[in-house]
Amino acid sequence: MSIRLIAKDLYRLVREVEKLEKALAAAPVERQEAIATALRRAKAERDHLRRVLDGQKDHPSPPCRS
Repeated sequence: MSIRLIAKDLYRLVREVEKLEKALAAAPVERQEAIATALRRAKAERDHLRRVLDGQKDHPSPPCRS
C-alpha cells in the first residue's frame, strides 16, 4: 500500500474517532456501550495505521536495480 493511501485512511480514521468521541459524550446510557466498542476499534485501527505510516517513513525502501 502506498504512503498516500495509508495517510488517507489514517485521516479518515482520525475523523471517525473524533465523531465517535462526540457521539459517546452525547449518547444516552443505553447506547454508550455500543459506541464505546466502536470507538475502541476505531482507535486501535487508527493507531495501527499510524505505526505503519511512521514505519514506512522511517525505513524507505532501497531503489530497485535491474
